[in-house]
Amino acid sequence: MASLWKCIFGPRLHRIHRRSPVTEGKAHEANLIENGGDQVIRWIRLCYSISYYTSPILATFLYRRGYFTVDGGLSMVRFLSNIGVLFVGAFILRGIGRYRNEDYITFLTVLVNATRDYTPENKRKLSFYDFDFYAWPIDFDIKEVTQGEDKPRICPSKPRSKTLKTLPCSILSYFVAHTFGRRMVYPGATALVQTLIGPALLQGRTKLVEEERGVRSKLLTDDGNEIDTMFVDRRGVNADGNHQTLVICCEGNSGFYEVGCMCTPLESGYSVLGWNHPGFGGSTGAPLPKQEENAIDVVMQYAIHQLHFHVENIVLFAWSIGGYTACWAAANYPDIKHVILDATFDDLVPLAVARMPQSWRSLVITTIRNHMNLNNAELLNRYPGPIQLIRRYRDEMICTQEPPDPATNRGNDLLIKVLQHRFPKLVDETTIPILRDMLAGSEAKAGLHSLYEVDDELITLALRSYVEEYSPSYPMQIGEDLDENTKIQYTLFLASHYMKDFDSTHCTPLPTRLFLKPWDIQQDPGLKFEI
Repeated sequence: MASLWKCIFGPRLHRIHRRSPVTEGKAHEANLIENGGDQVIRWIRLCYSISYYTSPILATFLYRRGYFTVDGGLSMVRFLSNIGVLFVGAFILRGIGRYRNEDYITFLTVLVNATRDYTPENKRKLSFYDFDFYAWPIDFDIKEVTQGEDKPRICPSKPRSKTLKTLPCSILSYFVAHTFGRRMVYPGATALVQTLIGPALLQGRTKLVEEERGVRSKLLTDDGNEIDTMFVDRRGVNADGNHQTLVICCEGNSGFYEVGCMCTPLESGYSVLGWNHPGFGGSTGAPLPKQEENAIDVVMQYAIHQLHFHVENIVLFAWSIGGYTACWAAANYPDIKHVILDATFDDLVPLAVARMPQSWRSLVITTIRNHMNLNNAELLNRYPGPIQLIRRYRDEMICTQEPPDPATNRGNDLLIKVLQHRFPKLVDETTIPILRDMLAGSEAKAGLHSLYEVDDELITLALRSYVEEYSPSYPMQIGEDLDENTKIQYTLFLASHYMKDFDSTHCTPLPTRLFLKPWDIQQDPGLKFEI
């Protein structure tokens, strides 16, 4: 009876991975009873999810059909009761089907043993199965290494305190942010999207585990969320090259480690750690800024304390909205090796304003600043190390005009804000207009370099000479004694080295030829940047 009970409420088994190069993995073959019950449960949950997100429209429809009357209410109660009976019956049928499935019983035994005693051997046995991640035991708890320490955190500046005059707008913005607003910013957290791409996620995990020997783990954040991660260790392959460097990947608003940007550093030979946003895939929670920060924090602590990578050997690689967690981690772990940001923006506000009705402008700004304040530029300017920005030349997502215009790409603004912070005497009101002209297109870039006779070698020597004579700390004061033409030369040079163009749209995988170590102004590797 106990086994049947566990079968009824146990996790869904998706796949049995291959155990050796000579064996083959296989999808879990559910019998007719298990599959029938499971399909009913899936459809009921999907319908609930859709009705939840469309509840205002659904409530209006029911009201017009008379379901808010006494008779209509009773009819609704009877309908929901029938659905409840069907739901419970589907669970029982599924459990009976599982109880009669030898593969599921074997898996359940392994899971129970691992839950009771999570030894390395039991984890190894459990890793041969792909199943609903909620049942996976905790591999790493951040509280075990922080021990309750309240470490100061660097976060974007908070908006001004609220007053009674702004209270109605603040209440409305909270409602917007925590209902459809959050789901518009992070559609990958919705059940509908995850249902549609579920087979692709399973296929991606299978490839990472069976072909790349990836290790899946569950991390527990400071606020109690469970974060789904995948680690591919290349350190045993070669003691040299990229294998000793860990690349932590931060995905976009509909990206998952299973089908996201992990492929680029893997093809480049790095050790790679992927993770899913709160509310994405097997991760719990919701992709709100505070939960996002706690998620990347536990990923960093896991990489340092359990995977045993030195901070100096960790690279942060982010795509699109994943730039926020990468910038936050860079600001709070300033000793990392470097940061690579692909198709990332400076601030969410201009993008949100451009896509919403102008009459909503005030509400949009209030909502973003109070609840979704993804100010990447502010955080990135707290990081003192090497940065590589990659701009998609035909990016349709982070341009503020349609059709996509490179001049309106918010990656341009991220670049300008970084250069303004680091080289304030070079990148100012006299050189920024020329810089924006350069960012308008590849032809303009080549023409301006030629027009202003930019000498890369000469400028490199001058910058390194300044660092050796004065300081490698940012902001640098180089440029105080230079004429306007020379400042333009320096600005064009710096922009070309901080940002690389990729002739592509937003969602194309980044080729390995563009996954480059950032240009570094330092000639002496012993020098260290400071803020």
